[in-house]
Amino acid sequence: MKTTILGYPRIGTRRELKFATEDFWAGRIDASALEKAGADLRGAVWTGLRDAGLDAIPSNTFSFYDQVLDTSVLVDAVPERYRGLDGLDRYFAMARGVQDIPAMEMTKWFDTNYH
Repeated sequence: MKTTILGYPRIGTRRELKFATEDFWAGRIDASALEKAGADLRGAVWTGLRDAGLDAIPSNTFSFYDQVLDTSVLVDAVPERYRGLDGLDRYFAMARGVQDIPAMEMTKWFDTNYH
């Protein structure tokens, strides 16, 4: 029998992503430190799933904030008001807004909220 898993918690066993993201938002770490925390977490998850004996490791289980927002960024569906920002600053501005630039509107999809 082949085994896999459809999703996996992305925040870390000790909530590493949550703490790193909060540190980034508060200016205690820079974007490269947050990206490293994400890369470390992805590597640990993939290794753990492999070591658990799964036949197929799922892809696209990680997101810094929201997988629908990730798709918007992937296909460059970025409103003009965010074009002056780069990288994670742009990404989080789309999700949360920044001074003088509001966040993207939330849309109700089925039973969830998405940007």
